[in-house]
Amino acid sequence: MSSTPNDRKYTKTHEWCLLKGNVVTIGITQFATDQLADITFVDLPSIGAQVKAGQACGEIESVKATSELYSAVSGEVTEVNQALSDAPELVNNDPYGQGWMVRIRASNPAELDALMDASAYDQMLAAAS
Repeated sequence: MSSTPNDRKYTKTHEWCLLKGNVVTIGITQFATDQLADITFVDLPSIGAQVKAGQACGEIESVKATSELYSAVSGEVTEVNQALSDAPELVNNDPYGQGWMVRIRASNPAELDALMDASAYDQMLAAAS
């Protein structure tokens, strides 16, 4: 049975997106944390930064590799998870909760319509394995 939460959308690059109002919270999936292993550092955009859907907006460093964090929506960064600067392991321990990364005020929340739901994301992972 999948542990992929049903209340959010997913990207092909393994980010999750949770929309509340016009603000989208973005983090990385359990699959992504499993692939990266122990996350050691997260470099996130500045509050007020403008981001574009599909473009890198941060970096995630782990014992295995450095990976890009992609924004699923265009808009303005309204919040970053400051706790990750002192405790990047929160991403490994709770990727769908305390390990969230950025919140973006979406200029076009409909961009999320192009993303996968949990079922489609799980099917993509199954097809790749």
